Amino acid sequence: MNMKKVIAKLESVYREKPHRVFSMYLNTDPSDPEQRPGDWKIHLKNGLNNFDSYLRADGDSEEKKNFNKIIEKVQQYIQENELNLSKSIVIFATADEEVWFAERYQMPVETSFYWQETVKVDQLSQMYQQFPKTGIILIQKEAIKVIDSELGSVLDTKRFALDLITEDWKEITSPHDEQDTVELSGNHMKRDELEQRFEANRYRLYKTFATKLDKLAKDKQWDLIYLVGDKKEAQDLMNNMNKPVTDIVHKNMLDHEETLVLDVVMA
Repeated sequence: MNMKKVIAKLESVYREKPHRVFSMYLNTDPSDPEQRPGDWKIHLKNGLNNFDSYLRADGDSEEKKNFNKIIEKVQQYIQENELNLSKSIVIFATADEEVWFAERYQMPVETSFYWQETVKVDQLSQMYQQFPKTGIILIQKEAIKVIDSELGSVLDTKRFALDLITEDWKEITSPHDEQDTVELSGNHMKRDELEQRFEANRYRLYKTFATKLDKLAKDKQWDLIYLVGDKKEAQDLMNNMNKPVTDIVHKNMLDHEETLVLDVVMA
């Protein structure tokens, strides 16, 4: 999903009464100190009831029918995802389903509901400006993890391991791949010899990986790039990249859970 194009498309939507657009930002953050667990359900119920009362009083039966059709689908989506909520839910919808956008995010929002001619994209746009398409590269000597992320969510993760015998960076698709790489290197040299060889050739070895990383950055269309790891190692990798690096975070987080990495890096 190219969020820039999605937002631009949503901004172009215009629907007059009785075919208006429903927009919803719902704060479901369990760590929010200003709301108790489950408060979001009350806010959702109250928000929808307010519109229902307004439409009943207005007396337009077709508009009320369209609104009810949307809300039925909204409630179904929430019910299906209630056990896997993050910090927020964002939904935009029309009765004919020409517009249907429903996503859960690891970013907070201010709860609000809209029933109007246009899609209310202001908060989503602000979220994207804060956390656009971002690549986070975790470095720990001959092991590298690449996180592709957007709007506080992990889209994809790739792991790479360096075979110090062949000096080839191999993508790890299973635990067995990584173990095979380690065993292959260990069969020819002792671990301390491998460490010495790595340190002696680190700049050149990271230069090889930098080529892979530049291609990934182009393919994934990253707006921001963060390197996370040892200062010298991150600097070597950055110096060999053509793509600009947004920042270097001097922390060892290679084996940390990805969402925790996002929280730390984008804080």
